[in-house]
Amino acid sequence: MKKDYFVHESSYIDENVTIGKNTKIWHFCHVQKETVLGENCSLGQNVNIGNRVKIGNNVRIQNNVSVYEGVELEDNVFCGPSCVFTNVLTPRSHYPVGGVYAKTLVKNGASIGANATVICGNTIGRSAMVASGAVVTKDVKDYALVAGVPARQIGWICECGHILRNTLNCEKCQRHYKETPDGLKENK
Repeated sequence: MKKDYFVHESSYIDENVTIGKNTKIWHFCHVQKETVLGENCSLGQNVNIGNRVKIGNNVRIQNNVSVYEGVELEDNVFCGPSCVFTNVLTPRSHYPVGGVYAKTLVKNGASIGANATVICGNTIGRSAMVASGAVVTKDVKDYALVAGVPARQIGWICECGHILRNTLNCEKCQRHYKETPDGLKENK
């Protein structure tokens, strides 16, 4: 049976893993058991996907990223090089958590910059953008642009990636937004 995805010969895929059509898994990756990878995904060099992780379609995970158990990436998520996810708030090597991990959700279209850290138990909203080097310690609203340590909202960003300056209308793609308690919502 011909595979409709690519796995480099240096990578390891554990048992009971689902890999979607046209997904590419590059050098030195490890995809652990019971993981689901969607279609058209790309895992860069040295990516580790933990047990029972769910990854949607069109997800791009750049080099040196570990997506641990308890993390879910919805469709169209971008994880920049060496970004970090955690899954335990108070880790101790001599008091293991025994498979109980805090849940982290990265919603559709969100982007996480290089070397950013996402502390577990938080949600990154739809089409939000986390700047490189930021440390996410609380939920990020839909379409929010966050930066710093700890990450704070510094503006809004369009679905197309253009920063919304002094207006909720995108100059680049002409989308219009309105503010809601959860962030922005496209105003069609």
